[in-house]
Amino acid sequence: MGESIAAMAQNILVTGGAGYIGSHTVLQLLLGGYKAVVVDNLDNSSEIAIKRVQELAGEYGPNLSFHQMDLRDKPALEKLFASTEFDAVIHFAGLKAVGESVAKPLMYYNNNLIGTITLLEVMAAHGCKKLVFSSSATVYGWPKVVPCTEEFPLSATNPYGRTKLVIEEICRDIYQSDSGWKIILLRRPALTVFGNDYSTKDGTGVRDYIHVVDLADGHIAALCKLSDPSVGCEVYNLGTGKGTSVLEMVAAFEKASRKKIPLVISGRRPGDAEIVYASTDKAEHELKWKAKYGIEEMCRDQWNWASKNPYGYGSPDSTA
Repeated sequence: MGESIAAMAQNILVTGGAGYIGSHTVLQLLLGGYKAVVVDNLDNSSEIAIKRVQELAGEYGPNLSFHQMDLRDKPALEKLFASTEFDAVIHFAGLKAVGESVAKPLMYYNNNLIGTITLLEVMAAHGCKKLVFSSSATVYGWPKVVPCTEEFPLSATNPYGRTKLVIEEICRDIYQSDSGWKIILLRRPALTVFGNDYSTKDGTGVRDYIHVVDLADGHIAALCKLSDPSVGCEVYNLGTGKGTSVLEMVAAFEKASRKKIPLVISGRRPGDAEIVYASTDKAEHELKWKAKYGIEEMCRDQWNWASKNPYGYGSPDSTA
């Protein structure tokens, strides 16, 4: 009960909170008794997601507010921080498609880096120095062995991954300059790959796939960890700790949907790594968090949503 009351006093800013992972995290925050303020420029998300989160949160729905805003708009961000006292920030906002980042690197560097730097500047100016940054396993580049642990050497094979890597380094530098900061970097599974000529069991890339609710709960576990006096700038891998190939995921989705998925095998996509999945031992021990769901539940729940929302958000047939 004490934890719940403490959580209710906390006001959390969630950047990119209208996105897929962000909106699920906002819902879990609300159900956990937190107040959430979402900022999102809606470039690759929908305000409908925010409305649904409010509905699903029931009595906690009024504890959510939304501001359509680009993090690069410093005056708007300053105004928000001047009017609201935030206990911590969970930072999701950013462009995230590997292939697009290879084709449009400047767009990725401009959006992801300048947006984050502006956010950190405004946080510092207003004395809000608690951050959970949603990073990516892409920072492990092409690892020589798997699973990756948090101490592995870092590199990136594409501009998207490099933006994550640079932001992580910025966070470490900020903490070195001011130990008043408390920052947790969460490396979550990277996205799917193209190509079927990799040296893997079936030729397709291997990744760790994680249920979005597990991912949301992992971010909230990190948020709770920020209250630990020993936290400075820490890194944790989130995932199931198991590698799944693209074709294995296709088979699981076929089982969940009871439909045959027609496959078009295309060539490798520039910037993709072959096998990337991470060890989650540190998160299990220190965050007291562990993924509960496997690929069967992921595919089941994704198919359930897709079948009810065949045209995505905004369809006349869409349901929560």
